[in-house]
Amino acid sequence: MSAISNPAPSAPQPNSPVAAPQLPPVKKPGFPWQWVTLVALIVGAWFAYEFWYSPRKAQQNAVIAVAQTAPVTTGTLARTVRITGQTGAKNYANVIAPMLRGPEGRAALLLLKLAKGGSQIHKGDLLAQIDAQASQDHIDDVTATVLQADGDVKKRRAELLLNTESLLQTLRANKADMEKASLDLKAAEVRTDVERELLKLSLQEATARYEQVQRDVETSKISQKSELRMLEITKIRQERHLGRHQSDILKFTIKSPIDGLVVMQSIWGGSELRQIQEGDNVYAGQPFMKVVNPASMQIEANVNQAEIGDFRVNQPAVIRLDAFPGMEFPGKIYSIGALAVGGWRQNFFIRNVPIRVAIQSNDPHVIPDLNGSAEVLIGKTDNATLVPLGAVKEEDSKFYVSVKQATGFEKREVKLGLKNDTHAAVTSGLKPGEEVRMN
Repeated sequence: MSAISNPAPSAPQPNSPVAAPQLPPVKKPGFPWQWVTLVALIVGAWFAYEFWYSPRKAQQNAVIAVAQTAPVTTGTLARTVRITGQTGAKNYANVIAPMLRGPEGRAALLLLKLAKGGSQIHKGDLLAQIDAQASQDHIDDVTATVLQADGDVKKRRAELLLNTESLLQTLRANKADMEKASLDLKAAEVRTDVERELLKLSLQEATARYEQVQRDVETSKISQKSELRMLEITKIRQERHLGRHQSDILKFTIKSPIDGLVVMQSIWGGSELRQIQEGDNVYAGQPFMKVVNPASMQIEANVNQAEIGDFRVNQPAVIRLDAFPGMEFPGKIYSIGALAVGGWRQNFFIRNVPIRVAIQSNDPHVIPDLNGSAEVLIGKTDNATLVPLGAVKEEDSKFYVSVKQATGFEKREVKLGLKNDTHAAVTSGLKPGEEVRMN
């Protein structure tokens, strides 16, 4: 029989013991990732500091160290404008060739004598003597013509008086004939009719002759008066001609109207510009000399119309002359033109205003026609906070500066006052002692 069909009785099983409570399984220690992350962060921060922050800070410190800065200071700020021109005199007298009244007024005039250029001269001293020989000869001829005209008038007046007297004598004779015929007619009662008629005709004839001669006398008087007046007008014309030449010849001697310095004008002589000298010819109305008062010298300049608003009368100035580089003269503006004018070589829209700066010193070095300049004081501020213009930037009509700080530069808005070519006065935004970066 198989084991399956006859199973053997099993042995008795003992009772199973009660299971003890199980503890949680103890985990084995794993890899410390949190520490790795922490270390990685530390390493990354170190790398960022060493390779990004530190170089940038060093670069920034280098920029701060290398950047050019300027201190903000306190002081006086003055703005000046330089104008250029030539020296001249406020008080002067132009000496011109005389304008002659005679018909030869356009002829050339020969200068026989001239005062020396650059010499001091007094009022009434001789400045120039013009050759008057030709005019004197003409005056002699005109004088003879006037005397002849006067003789002609006298002679013709005597002739006309004689003619008038002859006509009057004829008139008196005709009147006597008329009166005789009238008396004869009164005695006609004893005459025949024919004789009476003849006497009437004789009276009429005598009366007609008398009246005709009477009219001739009146006509002759008018004619003689006209003829005599024509001769007198001729004489007057010659006398006026003589008077013009006598007036002209007085002008040939030119004397100084004021005390001053003689300055000769320049003319073209051949191919060069030279001063007027004795023996030269001048023409009527031509200026050839000046007498200037050296105590009234000035700088004569022109200022563009766009800049004239900066200038005012009595503004002080310092004047320098190109001929004497080391010398300075005090001055002030005393005259500003009312109208802007243009030069003949400039465009129409370019206009300049004449301005005159008086030199307030009497120095013998200052003579006319020297090139010079004037530094005109436009404005001045005392105890101002000053910043270089090179440190100021303008953005949207506002002004900014970069102020040096411990960690860099701070952009700061400032308000500016008076400015000159190098500095500006700061009214707010900066304090003296601060440093600003130059642009």
